[in-house]
Amino acid sequence: MEYVNLGASSLKVSRLCIGALCMGDPAWRPYVLPEDGSRAVFKRALDHGFNLIDTSNYYSMGRSEEIVGRLVKEFVRRDDIIIATKFGNPMRRTPTGGGYSRKNILAAVDASLKRLQTDYIDLYQTHIWQHDTDLDEMVDALDLLVRAGKILYSGITVMPVWSFVSCVVKAKCTGRAPFVSVSNHYNLLWREDERELLPFCRHEGIGVLAHSAFARGMLCGRQRRAGSAKTIRSDTDEYAAFCYGQPEDYAYADFVEDFARERGVSATQLALAWVLSKPPVHSAILGATRPEQLDEAVAALSIKLSPEEIQRLEKPYRYRQAECIAPG
Repeated sequence: MEYVNLGASSLKVSRLCIGALCMGDPAWRPYVLPEDGSRAVFKRALDHGFNLIDTSNYYSMGRSEEIVGRLVKEFVRRDDIIIATKFGNPMRRTPTGGGYSRKNILAAVDASLKRLQTDYIDLYQTHIWQHDTDLDEMVDALDLLVRAGKILYSGITVMPVWSFVSCVVKAKCTGRAPFVSVSNHYNLLWREDERELLPFCRHEGIGVLAHSAFARGMLCGRQRRAGSAKTIRSDTDEYAAFCYGQPEDYAYADFVEDFARERGVSATQLALAWVLSKPPVHSAILGATRPEQLDEAVAALSIKLSPEEIQRLEKPYRYRQAECIAPG
């Protein structure tokens, strides 16, 4: 495993991150692993040297955090792993059941700490954005949590770039706890953040945790997309069709698979190697459902792409006109 500082912070993170979206309750989403299956994936990740795990209070409506908390206590010293979780998505069907008010942030962090069975959260991140958020209130509440020792760092997931820039500036100019990371939707089929977000992060020294490196399975090969290797997730993930439903997306995915075959690697390994080759990206979040998927991902760390190969891989891309926001 390789380790890097998360942006300008001194926090050392593994280049690959365990994504706990797939750890929780199958009744929430059919591709989610129950605790026994999650245990095998988590243990294999630790064996490979992963030290970062990313979850959310919203995943399986809290069940994911509960499983992560138990697995951490079972397998690893708390100080040796970095727990990232998220907040903001509605946990109850009430006006105060979600969002970024001070009231909800303070309640959400206490609930997550209880589920995770920990005294502190390493990285606390916004989740799906709400456009009526008072940015000053949110920045102030996150600063309070850092000063109280309940969280060590704060970051964001999905947010308009102008909102994030405003938050970063407000924190910097008022001496409040800085934002150290962004978790963004980024892969060969979806590079929209190259316009503004990624250059801003690189300029400000903000860490990037890339999710959806395989485009929700689209970059896992033809058999995974439409053949004998189709998975429960590929059959039930409505967001995949929403984000990658155009004919050119399928053609691009075929091109990536053919390129990978020439290179002597799998399509998933090539897609992951490309994401990790991008300077703003510090770690890639992997939502594995089988331990062997992590073996394949770790092998991709040794794939070094030449500038010519990167240029060839990127050439077919066309920036999109309509905005698509995929969940974290």
